Amino acid sequence: MGMGLLPLLPTLTCFPVSTSLKFLESPLPSSTPTKPFSTSSSSISQGEYRGPKPRRDKVRDWVADNDAFVRSMPIYVGALSLAAVLANRAFSGVAPVADASSSQSRADILALGLAVTNLLTGLVWLSIKPKYISPVAPQGVKCERINSGLPNQVARELLWAWESLSGTTCCRSLVIVHGGNCHLQIGVAAESEARDGEAVVVDVRKLMQGSLCTSVLMSGKQSYLANLSLYPGRSELPFLPMNTQASILQPLGDTGIAIIGGDTIRGFTNLDQAWISLIAEKLDTSLSSIKVYDSVLSS
Repeated sequence: MGMGLLPLLPTLTCFPVSTSLKFLESPLPSSTPTKPFSTSSSSISQGEYRGPKPRRDKVRDWVADNDAFVRSMPIYVGALSLAAVLANRAFSGVAPVADASSSQSRADILALGLAVTNLLTGLVWLSIKPKYISPVAPQGVKCERINSGLPNQVARELLWAWESLSGTTCCRSLVIVHGGNCHLQIGVAAESEARDGEAVVVDVRKLMQGSLCTSVLMSGKQSYLANLSLYPGRSELPFLPMNTQASILQPLGDTGIAIIGGDTIRGFTNLDQAWISLIAEKLDTSLSSIKVYDSVLSS
């Protein structure tokens, strides 16, 4: 699935934007936290998105929705098998006494063993009740900030990434940092210490110097914190809601990182993680092209 989506990713340029956004000031040095200001979304042209969307595993979803029935299926199969073996023995004219020299008797014994195994398997499955992990509503304030210095096409791609992740995964917070600047902070964020209804501003310099981001950038691989509260590095992400359940740190090339906060412990599946990696490759290409374009203009 992942390789099939790669040729389509460069076409992800247009999608509708209907909500008002708070834009960040022009990119500042990484040592200075960016300050937001309000503006309308009219600066981002309207369009219709026709790119790919992540697909769900229908079989897995059906099993999850019919958990009790699936767990009891071995009992039904075992009972039907046992009844079929007994009926075959009764109506086939074979003597009811087991005869080791009879091939029919040996086959019946094997079938009975399999039927009993199914029955026991079903009983074991019913006795094990997995703990259901329910989503936790993040506690914080709504935040919609995007770097006002970004081209419209790149801004649309960032917003598309947010809409895709929040609509198909447990993602409730998204921060994208690249080239020493915070280009996007959207979703639910932690409230500032002033308790004025504003979100905590991402300190890019402090974030990138932290152990979490440093290890991710050095390895170049995605880091999945399935239960965020258990990790000491949680303090390096103060802009995420305090009750964020899970987080993914996805590198964007060598100078960027995407931080995704979820509302469910172990809520990101393998499919979600692969989809996030593909989105990260596209965003890194787009954000890197801005840097190259600016350097050409300055020269």
